[in-house]
Amino acid sequence: MTTYTDLLQPDRGQPARTIEIIEAAGFDTWLKAQPPRSRAAIAAQKMSEKAGSSAIVPGEAADDWSVALAVASATLGAWDIAKLAETLPEGSYRLSGEAGAAMLGWLLGQYRFDRYRKPEGDGPRVLLSAEPARFEEVTRIAAATTQVRDLVNTGAADLGPAELEAEARGLTEKYGGAIHVTKGEALAKGYPMVQAVGQAAAKGREPRLIELEWGDPKSPRIAIVGKGVCFDSGGLDIKPSSGMRLMKKDMGGAAHALALAGLVMAARLKVRLHLLIPAVENAIAGNAFRPGDVLRTRKGLTVENTNTDAEGRLVLGDALTRAGEEKPELILDFATLTGAARVAVGPDLPATFVNDEPLAEALFAAARTVDDPLWRLPLWDGYDEMLKSDIADMVNAPDGGFAGAVTAALFLRRFVPEGTPWAHFDTFAWRPASKPGRPKGGDALGLRAAWAMLKERYG
Repeated sequence: MTTYTDLLQPDRGQPARTIEIIEAAGFDTWLKAQPPRSRAAIAAQKMSEKAGSSAIVPGEAADDWSVALAVASATLGAWDIAKLAETLPEGSYRLSGEAGAAMLGWLLGQYRFDRYRKPEGDGPRVLLSAEPARFEEVTRIAAATTQVRDLVNTGAADLGPAELEAEARGLTEKYGGAIHVTKGEALAKGYPMVQAVGQAAAKGREPRLIELEWGDPKSPRIAIVGKGVCFDSGGLDIKPSSGMRLMKKDMGGAAHALALAGLVMAARLKVRLHLLIPAVENAIAGNAFRPGDVLRTRKGLTVENTNTDAEGRLVLGDALTRAGEEKPELILDFATLTGAARVAVGPDLPATFVNDEPLAEALFAAARTVDDPLWRLPLWDGYDEMLKSDIADMVNAPDGGFAGAVTAALFLRRFVPEGTPWAHFDTFAWRPASKPGRPKGGDALGLRAAWAMLKERYG
């Protein structure tokens, strides 16, 4: 995993290249003030007032140069200097103004996933800053984001239920707490939907429910739940090859939950944390669960399985039931749950469902503050009837495909204790195209918003 602790250093006047920040509104004035040699270099590099445009500006000596960067505002956002962190030569740099939120982009612009190839040869770009009080928090967030990216980018052959369990055990080794894993007969008896989804997996990739508890039992209890489908073939309702191509990322919800739990524990928030990850592989074999099967649930409801490719909500249902048994004051769940959410809001915006208005206000305010956008979709009661079954208490996937993200959230709501504030993040956990500081591949979407809300509430 990429490490970041050395990429931010206190500015004590060390030798460093300057990155001059130029607001778009003042670009022409700045350009006219440059000596002819510099103006020629800037023109050759086609720098303009457009935010993100940059140039290397020569100084007086042959090896003397600085960087000019155009920005929309002198108050930098998270990604304003991320492209420079990706492209500048290795070395030390200082900004002409405060870095603030842009420190995060500086770190994540240097993220590399090199598990399956030789590391790139470029060295680190170090940012000198007079804001060292920010370093610890921003480094933690960058590391949590990297954890999500690395887990999601890892091929399913190298990341199954056992490896998710190992990630959770790593948290307890680092921060304390207790871990409990339910497998085998105990899983079939206590969490029958988790068992049903994962029972066709090969030996060594058996389904399990991973639970971690941490913190003072007297503190407010919160539950964080993450969908851990380590690979999703679609089951007997098999996906086409195009739909299966990225299904290594179907444990993206678990990756978010693990990373968020790590942030809570590292900051020692005053909570009693309950992390739950139903970890399975939705595989195909003679004992795979079938369309038309009626599944028992931990809650006692019965579910007619109308689609084996709607398995994520099944495993989450049992996990949410378990979370509710401990009477938490807040439940958050993360899941790469529906293609319908991507059709509705695209890859960048986690479709977010919240059953409590104060929680929704806090969550969306936090999302705006840290520039980690969410988009709220409705828990529309009128669509509850779509979950009706002729032979069981409910179906897992209604016919017709209307409001697929909403009906999936309504399914999950059946397993959340009435009156318990709950937010459900239907996140993509993937970027189909690169942006500065955010390469194509696995990514954390909604993590920073959830963390900012928890920190504000319990910090």
